[in-house]
Amino acid sequence: MPRRRDPGPSVKDKKLYESLRDEGASKEKAARIANAAAKTSRSAVGRKGGSSGDYEDWTKDRLLKRAREIGIEGRSKMDKGELVKALRNH
Repeated sequence: MPRRRDPGPSVKDKKLYESLRDEGASKEKAARIANAAAKTSRSAVGRKGGSSGDYEDWTKDRLLKRAREIGIEGRSKMDKGELVKALRNH
């Protein structure tokens, strides 16, 4: 098992941070979630989030605009389903 580095004093829940990193979360995302969980109850953290809705409910034009914003290659040739998949995998 690789030796883990201490994430630093800014991370409040080191165990959750390491768990999220093991699952593939970025350092920033893992730290943000771990700190939010330490600040509130863990069940409340999962209920937080935006209100953008499901990608399936978006128009193709809106999906294309979002894909352009985050730099998805080949977006102009994608149909709506491919755009949704690409956005989710990004």
